[in-house]
Amino acid sequence: MANALVVVVGALAIGVSLVLGMVAFVVLGSVVLVLAAIVAIRLWWFQRGLKKQGRNRSSARSDRQEDGVIEGEFRIVSADKDSSESR
Repeated sequence: MANALVVVVGALAIGVSLVLGMVAFVVLGSVVLVLAAIVAIRLWWFQRGLKKQGRNRSSARSDRQEDGVIEGEFRIVSADKDSSESR
């Protein structure tokens, strides 16, 4: 009788352990899935913003290229100043 009770209690313990393990696995998998979705959406949103900025910059560059104007800065350096510094 005692041996049968040990077998029944052992089988119940194993069954409960398997069920709780499965529940824990499903909960953990759900948490990982939700976090992965959040990260994927965030990365998609960030890339979308970068692409939008890139389009704005490229269209501004093409407008400037059509004008045929190259913008820049320059400084006039006198030849006398250069020759006196090199001595």
